[in-house]
Amino acid sequence: MGLVSIIVARLSRFLNSPYRQRSGTSGARKWMGDYGEKVAADWLRARNCKILSRNFKGPKGGEVDIVAKKGKQLLFVEVKTRRHGSKIRGLAAVNRKKQALIQRGGNEWLKRLGSREVLWRYDVIEVEVTEGEKPSVTHIENAFQNTAQRRQF
Repeated sequence: MGLVSIIVARLSRFLNSPYRQRSGTSGARKWMGDYGEKVAADWLRARNCKILSRNFKGPKGGEVDIVAKKGKQLLFVEVKTRRHGSKIRGLAAVNRKKQALIQRGGNEWLKRLGSREVLWRYDVIEVEVTEGEKPSVTHIENAFQNTAQRRQF
């Protein structure tokens, strides 16, 4: 880790603060998902990734939680936030239907770049939260492959 990465990791409010469950509101689930995305974005920044977009929605459908760049490679990242002890792991929730949605979003992003050849991959970041504790992050690189026809962009 470089100096900037260490500073980002240490100063991140989301990576270093205990999780406090928001209860009693109808938006608690969405709030936890947004919290997980903020944790994941800070986690990626601390590992020398540049966040290009959050919650990208393609004009022809598709969505990506985080579009990031690490070196010369684009990362299309799906973030799954779960409470500690959840029966279903975040990665397991990224089924074929969800993968297709992420791939459409990724393809829309690649179209924006024009005809340049670009390296990219699909990752999943699992954020596990426990009341009163710092979040735990698991990064699964190349979580799935592009099942759609590959095109040069």
